[in-house]
Amino acid sequence: MSAARLVVLVSGSGTNLQAILDAAADPAYGARVVAVGADRDDIEGLRRAERAGIPTFVAKVKDYTSREHWDRALADRVAAFEPDLVVLAGFMKLVGETFLGEFGGRTVNTHPALSPSFPGMQGPKDALDYGVKVTGATLFVVDPGVDTGVIVAQAVVPVEPDDDVESLHERIKTAERAMLVDAVGRMAREGFEVDGRRVRFGR
Repeated sequence: MSAARLVVLVSGSGTNLQAILDAAADPAYGARVVAVGADRDDIEGLRRAERAGIPTFVAKVKDYTSREHWDRALADRVAAFEPDLVVLAGFMKLVGETFLGEFGGRTVNTHPALSPSFPGMQGPKDALDYGVKVTGATLFVVDPGVDTGVIVAQAVVPVEPDDDVESLHERIKTAERAMLVDAVGRMAREGFEVDGRRVRFGR
C-alpha cells in the first residue's frame, strides 16, 4: 500500500511538523508530507519543509479581498497536492465552509486541553485558573466550530502544584507532539471513518 499523502499547514516554528517529518522518514510510518502551507512567510515551519525538499506555499488572508476568497484559495492550493489527510500543525487560522466542503472529515487539528473542556486560544491558562488536576492535548477532526470536532486521540498531562502557564503548556506541547505523530500514523496506515461523535480506525 502506498504511503498516505499529507499536506501540513503551519503558522510558526513547525515543531509538530518536524516531528511528523522525522516519523515519516521511516517507510513503515505509512505517510509522507507532500506539501507544507502557511498563512505567513518567513517562518521556521516553511524553512523546515524547504530543508527537507518539500514544496511549500503561502496564502495570506490580507492578500485576498475577503476571508471567503482566502478560504477558497487555500482549498485550491491544498487540493493541488491531492492529500489524503490535511494536518493543521500550529495553524492559527480557522478554515471556512469552502475548505471544509472539500476536506471536511479528513482535516485534523490539535488543541492544548482535553476537549470539550477549555476551548479556544487559552486552554492551558484556563485549565490552570480552574484548578483542574489533569489537562492535556486533543487531536480532533476539524468542523465549523472552535475546537468542537470529533475526537481522534487525547493525551493526559498532570497539573503540578508549582506549574505556571508556561511550564504547563510546555509539557502539554510535548505530549501533543507524540499524540499527533502516533494518531496521524494510525490514520494513514489503518484508515479511519467518522461515525457520529466517534472516530473508528480500520478500513
